[in-house]
Amino acid sequence: MTRRSLGQHYLVDQSVISKLVSLADIQKGERVLEIGTGRGAVTRELAGVASKLEGYEIDEESLRATKEAVGGRRVRLHLGDAFESQPSFDVLVASLPYSRSSAFVEWISRQRYDRAVVILQEDFVRKVAARPGDRDYRAVSVIAQASAEITQVGRVARSSFSPQPRVNSVIVAWRPRRTLRPGEIAAVKKLFSLRRRQVSAAMSELGGRPPEGLGAKRVNALSPEEALVLASGL
Repeated sequence: MTRRSLGQHYLVDQSVISKLVSLADIQKGERVLEIGTGRGAVTRELAGVASKLEGYEIDEESLRATKEAVGGRRVRLHLGDAFESQPSFDVLVASLPYSRSSAFVEWISRQRYDRAVVILQEDFVRKVAARPGDRDYRAVSVIAQASAEITQVGRVARSSFSPQPRVNSVIVAWRPRRTLRPGEIAAVKKLFSLRRRQVSAAMSELGGRPPEGLGAKRVNALSPEEALVLASGL
């Protein structure tokens, strides 16, 4: 399966690539992970500043291009899905296929790391950053905000990619707050499948009981912390 069929477009704007690597602020000895190496444009820049660099790419042709881009520099490259592997890292840098955005949020919420700098689709970032009660507030909002401090650093124009996507993107910085368990993530997703219900009705349907004071709230009005409390009861 090609990266384009997954909704990915190759980052070609050198100014954006340089900004991405600069924001990662890689220090000596840190383990750096890149997910989705594409044709190696970002990988080449990372290899110039990281002493320990590991990259994952699911498309064989793209991985060959990455190997050519980094030349003889020491980079551990893997043909495969990082989300199905167990890489250890301090810093994550990625320009992700749009189709993998939700999977990324769930995956990184389970990881132990120091920071991440990621390019994501602008529409998706609105969901990640949505506040309780907003139309875009979803399970992914809770999972992202409960597990990390998220900062939108800057927009990335469509012209920064080849081929150009139909939407703009955003560079987002992540700092971990806590590590979520798979069961917590699954429970939040179940709870928000009933996001328009009152908490009392939703918990009754899911086989749990709401803490005192939350029963009259709508599920989509719960703060990330409140949602996690309810999820722990499921």
